[in-house]
Amino acid sequence: MPALTPGTLYLVATPIGSLEDITLRALRTLKECDVVAAEDTRRTALLLKHFGISKPLRSYFQFNEAKRSEEIIARLGRGEKVALVTDAGSPGISDPGQRVVRAALDAGFGVEPVPGACALVAALTASGLPTDEFHFIGFLPHKSGQRRSRLEALKSFSGTIVLYESPYRIEKLLAELTEIFSDRSVVLARELTKKFEEFLRGKPAELLEMAKRRSLKGEFVVLIDNSPPGALLPLVL
Repeated sequence: MPALTPGTLYLVATPIGSLEDITLRALRTLKECDVVAAEDTRRTALLLKHFGISKPLRSYFQFNEAKRSEEIIARLGRGEKVALVTDAGSPGISDPGQRVVRAALDAGFGVEPVPGACALVAALTASGLPTDEFHFIGFLPHKSGQRRSRLEALKSFSGTIVLYESPYRIEKLLAELTEIFSDRSVVLARELTKKFEEFLRGKPAELLEMAKRRSLKGEFVVLIDNSPPGALLPLVL
């Protein structure tokens, strides 16, 4: 494999659950880079320690993106090789990263993806819902009015709609889906690649009742089948 290129930003995907999610290329990039920009330096430090890697860490998260982007661009200008990681999955997908990627490209520096685990792809491919057309929304707004408006707008999309949701708002989301997508098949994917990975399938109202009966923990990928009627056989619980 060729050595890392000086003055390049590497977007390194990290495990979304199982540490075995990491790729050989990701490990090599983390070993050979000059510095690692991390969403949570404490969490990344544990990951690096597990794989016997020692590298300088710099925080890069939502509230210091502007300042850190300037620092990263300066490092690239000095010919450094910078690896950007988030807590889980690919940088820039509902996580920090987009700002520094744009800044690096605008400044004429190279940006290379080091692909790997991604909750969106893992959930979609195992969901049983259409994969030929899908729309990734990320996290919905927190405010109820904005959430409802966003969900109502999504009714015009065809194919599979994919959302991320926290365990603290999953019941709220299922109640909203019961009103807006009542006749649609929904899949909840949680704890992906972890010991208690689970896929729950059904109509929104059925899943809402299930959520009320048991405690659903972990981060969720929520998939809604909004394809034309008859495109796929209905999913069963």
